Amino acid sequence: MIAGLGNPGPEYALTRHNIGFLLLDKFAAGQKFSKKKFSALYTEITRGGEKIILLKPQTFMNSSGEAVRAALDFYKISTSDLLVLSDDLDQDFGATRFRARGSSGGHNGLKSIIACLGHENFARVKLGISKPPRQEQVLEHVLGQFTAAEQEQLPAILDKGLELINKWLAQPTAGDRNNPSAANAAPPLK
Repeated sequence: MIAGLGNPGPEYALTRHNIGFLLLDKFAAGQKFSKKKFSALYTEITRGGEKIILLKPQTFMNSSGEAVRAALDFYKISTSDLLVLSDDLDQDFGATRFRARGSSGGHNGLKSIIACLGHENFARVKLGISKPPRQEQVLEHVLGQFTAAEQEQLPAILDKGLELINKWLAQPTAGDRNNPSAANAAPPLK
């Protein structure tokens, strides 16, 4: 399962906090997220003979874990087969990063998922949105629209995110996906 994080509603569509939704849309390549369940919009695709659930929680960012947990439980998917796509304030705008596990880094969507799963052992692709100059501007920044300059860079950034998703999917087994240094695994994801 691949879960993109964001906030529902057209007013949030092109905000920095919704870059996880945008990356999932790009990965889905025109698939409609028309199914509603688990407090989420979702669709199913098949890649290399493997069914993949693509999930967009509709609970708002701070409660994303409820939808992710419900979908994992329903489909009986192990968290080793979960990839979460999110924004990251701690990276420069346009930077991309794969993490096999780890803390929330202060991201409320990841905090919610960790709380609902009871652990941090799930993979994530994080797309940098940069920090604003002052801490009190964080909420306005993450919920703000991309600037014109950022929008121009967005296609290339999403392409870099797609590369990380595809590398994660290319790992031979779920265990290898979250342990890129395992024998027979592809090189570490960057």
